[in-house]
Amino acid sequence: MFQLSRLLAVMAVAALMALPSPAFAEPVRVTLLLVCDIYQMSANADGRGGLAKVAAVIRQERQRNANVIAVHAGDAISPSLMSGLDQGAHMIDLLNGIGLDAFVPGNHEFDFGPDVFRARMAEARFPVLAGNLAGEDGAPIPNITARRLIELGGIKVGLAGFTAEDSVTRSSPGDLKFTPTLDGTLTATAALRNAGADLVVHVVHAPRNVDMELIREGAADIILSGDDHDLLVSHDGRTAFAEAMQDGWYVVAVDVDVNVSERDGKRRVLWWPNFRIIDTATVEPDPDMAARVEAYEAKLSEQLDRPLTRTATLLDSRNAAVRGGEAAISNLFADALRQAMGADVALVNGGGFRGNRVYEPGTQLTRRDVLRELPFGNKAYLLELSGEQLRSVLEQAFAKAERLTGAFPQVSGLTIRADVTRPAGDRVVSVSLNGKPLDASTTYTLATNDFLARGGDGYEVLKSARQLVGATDAKLIVELIMAQLAAVPEVAPRVQQRIIVGRSSEPQ
Repeated sequence: MFQLSRLLAVMAVAALMALPSPAFAEPVRVTLLLVCDIYQMSANADGRGGLAKVAAVIRQERQRNANVIAVHAGDAISPSLMSGLDQGAHMIDLLNGIGLDAFVPGNHEFDFGPDVFRARMAEARFPVLAGNLAGEDGAPIPNITARRLIELGGIKVGLAGFTAEDSVTRSSPGDLKFTPTLDGTLTATAALRNAGADLVVHVVHAPRNVDMELIREGAADIILSGDDHDLLVSHDGRTAFAEAMQDGWYVVAVDVDVNVSERDGKRRVLWWPNFRIIDTATVEPDPDMAARVEAYEAKLSEQLDRPLTRTATLLDSRNAAVRGGEAAISNLFADALRQAMGADVALVNGGGFRGNRVYEPGTQLTRRDVLRELPFGNKAYLLELSGEQLRSVLEQAFAKAERLTGAFPQVSGLTIRADVTRPAGDRVVSVSLNGKPLDASTTYTLATNDFLARGGDGYEVLKSARQLVGATDAKLIVELIMAQLAAVPEVAPRVQQRIIVGRSSEPQ
């Protein structure tokens, strides 16, 4: 019996060897190029980033390999210095010249509202992908598609795009509709496979927790992401992932070697990613794009390099300063807003400050500085609310304060004591206005930005406040602040213990 079994096994092996084996072709290399979160046209002080260098990388990679797909994973039209003047039109014009194969809107694409978003996307001469975005009636938005199929060297690459599903709270998309990214990716992958895609690539603008969810679910072969402003690549043997930091400092290249074979009429696809991190500090700018950027920078300087006032004290707008506590620069801007609006108090969010820099004493502040700090084009709203509502607003402001989120409150006219070790919703220990405790039954006027007034950053209570100045008659906050600063030769804002975050104590 043993000899018979052995004989049968040998015969089976011989039979298998006699079958025609699948003919594996030479691998085809497809290079995916990723950039994301580009707010600045030009390189930074270290010579890193900027669109002229990004354009040069894409051009060089296309010269090396005909099978290149270049994608931008979102955040372009805002916030940038010039977007405060032209609502991001310059960025779309420049991106039109770098040869993108796909662009996915980020949350900042909606900062100027749905009408501007539609206008900018209509100006794009590159494919805009967003499978989880629809108009207010649920219908597709013109100039935006869900996915596309690209054939390179005989390899069919399926691309699908997904915008930031949390844009409703992080930006100003109006009545545009967003659906969950994960659900959309699974549907898109199935559709692309049915369309014959050998390799499925999803380009997403999503926070890291969503990225990790997509990876765990194996939502695509390759996921190219933006939003988190970090540099990350990974491969778990099933799904490859990449994110490319911000401002074109790095371009992530994913060289995918794809081998396709056929047997019994079925295609078998094997692939493997090789990651290259391209530091643009070492890249010579594309001369044509550099000339276009220079022309925009000259136009910008003409508008913005006009002095407003001088600061006698140090101003710090770095993230840790404006999202972690009271800051002198936010006191300056909040005071200016309150004065311009004639309000009892003013409230702005720390995440609205985007300069991320230090202004030394003696610095001449310009229009450029104000727009650098407040690039979103927000309007100034005047609201009326009770003391009880205002306290609830502040509870919402401190709900996640220990995480250094953009919701951290910066105020004028208020003194607040809070304790972030207490449960969310019960963290405000005391509030006073001009030395007097907040009266729950008294009505107050509050100057703020339209983003917060619509419930942005979790400020839901503000949505129910009465609007004394709203959308139809609101002015741009930057213009109000610039006017206030230009009225005095020097300012000297300081941290004044308007916001005291400590341990529990009895309410006053």
